[in-house]
Amino acid sequence: MAQKGFLFFILFAFFSTSPYSFVHSRSLQKSSITTVLDVSASIHRTHEVLSFDPETVPTLQQQEESFSPSSSLTLQLHSRTSLHKAPHSDYKSLTLSRLERDSARVRSLTTGVDLALRGIAKSDLKPVDTGYSGVFEAEDLEGPIISGTSLGSGEYFSRVGIGRPPKPVYMVLDTGSDVNWVQCAPCADCYQQSDPIFEPASSSSYSPLSCQTQQCKALDVSECRNDTCLYEVSYGDGSYTVGDFVTETITFSGSASVDDIALGCGHNNEGLFVAAAGLLGLGGGSLSLPSQINASSLSYCLVNRDSDSASTLEFDSPLPPNAVTAPLLRNPQLDTFYYVGLTGLSVGGELLPIPESSFAMDESGNGGIIIDSGTAVTRLQTDAYNSLRDAFVKGTHDLPSTSGVALFDTCYDLSSRRSVEVPTVSFHFPDGKTLSLPAENYLIPVDSVGTFCFAFAPTSSLSIIGNVQQQGTRVGFDLRNSVIGFSPNKC
Repeated sequence: MAQKGFLFFILFAFFSTSPYSFVHSRSLQKSSITTVLDVSASIHRTHEVLSFDPETVPTLQQQEESFSPSSSLTLQLHSRTSLHKAPHSDYKSLTLSRLERDSARVRSLTTGVDLALRGIAKSDLKPVDTGYSGVFEAEDLEGPIISGTSLGSGEYFSRVGIGRPPKPVYMVLDTGSDVNWVQCAPCADCYQQSDPIFEPASSSSYSPLSCQTQQCKALDVSECRNDTCLYEVSYGDGSYTVGDFVTETITFSGSASVDDIALGCGHNNEGLFVAAAGLLGLGGGSLSLPSQINASSLSYCLVNRDSDSASTLEFDSPLPPNAVTAPLLRNPQLDTFYYVGLTGLSVGGELLPIPESSFAMDESGNGGIIIDSGTAVTRLQTDAYNSLRDAFVKGTHDLPSTSGVALFDTCYDLSSRRSVEVPTVSFHFPDGKTLSLPAENYLIPVDSVGTFCFAFAPTSSLSIIGNVQQQGTRVGFDLRNSVIGFSPNKC
């Protein structure tokens, strides 16, 4: 009998300390079971965003117009909402507009990946018929981040000085693009923007690039006229920009300037960029801003997109010591996107039965999951999404459900609740690292009367961690050591 007891003890000790058991328990040790959603506060913000008028507060232009050089570079990050009055009569129409833009964004990213994996260069495609002739008559880098409502296809923007002396303009921030560009006079076709169109003739640092330069050769689509480089960037949603490829000085608000940054001076621009002057490409390609300034790191914190508060975009800042870290991966076929080494998902502290292969990228560059500042709603492979949604629905069986809205198939009527307790959704990474999301990052209002939806969606192609799930978290990219860090409440 004593021998049987001893044998039982040995078996119990073995299984309780086996690698599977250890990894499983460790992967969930930081994952909370439930979290509380403040329904009243979320609904209150939906009313505020519709009534907010940027003209009634000191203008961000006035606040950030100081471009005096210093030892650091600073950019503020703002949401769409804080820069432009929402042109919608109600919050549901604003939501539908956002989701429509988001779908266009995802199509654009998916098209880029698909072309790269098929070995098709954009220069092999029929160029956009823009009518542009190319001839016209006439150390720590940091900056504020804003969320946006009517400033183009992007949701977050920074104020940047272009040229010398610097002319301040709002630029869309985009981790899914490499080429920086700004609208330039004279215009063959320019959309309306908040600031005056940039005048190259007024800048002493404006310099066209020749066709033989490395920057010109790095473009996906380019043309040579009179030995000067012309560029074209087109997006999957039909937006495009065409013009001269040049070098210019970029100044970060309240901080130093960087000379000889290659960017597009767009004379023919069309699409969803209404109100923003252009785009800052923060991707991993050679023409992106981080690559051109040889940044060792990049980090941002995205404020709630219904908020008028601001945060920062920073370069060369170390990851906070308590950051939840994950591998930063690159696609061998496409260097623009930042892929993250996700290993699993949990709901209510329970790891979901999703194989790690659902999140993995193969040797050919297929699969994987990118983290993107421009996509709003996280997309997951259909099987992974179904598993996540079903577990969340099971954990919210006591909440009244209602009809789906647009791409959201799981929605609730919370009009009679001030707050609700819901299962915590968590991302899991190698070495037992866990990032638990606040409820407002996955159960979001779609109108002002209490309809909330589960802010994930299925996809049959590219998986993406979107900005709704990133809100309120500083996301840092350690480019030297290939690590992504997540630091909640570090805005």
